[in-house]
Amino acid sequence: MTTPVAAGPIVVGFLSTPEGHAALRHAGHEALLRKLRLLVVDLSKEGHDATPSSIEADLAELRAEFDAAGLAVDIAPPEPLFEHSEHVVKVAQEVDATLIVVGLRPRTRVGKFLLGSSAQRILLEADCPVLAVKSSADSHT
Repeated sequence: MTTPVAAGPIVVGFLSTPEGHAALRHAGHEALLRKLRLLVVDLSKEGHDATPSSIEADLAELRAEFDAAGLAVDIAPPEPLFEHSEHVVKVAQEVDATLIVVGLRPRTRVGKFLLGSSAQRILLEADCPVLAVKSSADSHT
């Protein structure tokens, strides 16, 4: 008889944007369904994007649901020296993530060409499945 292997957490890259909120909601839902820990990767660049206190405010509703289910929600701090995609993939590899959830936003062809896509890089570089979600505002376009 083999001992079941504990599954890694659900990892979500988070910025306080409509896409970030959509990714956080979907990641929380997946973690609750699978009864796994949720690890939120803070993608803010200290002083430029969300602050830790706003991330806590964004997580407040999820924390209540997770506490009721007996599951943990953790935050991986920002890493200003890494690109967002590198930071998410690095954290996911370190914790042997079960799933990565990323938010998508619409981009022009020129924007895609010049800037690339963090979500695309995560999709190509991740060792685990990746769930890409749009914000509810984007679903109408």
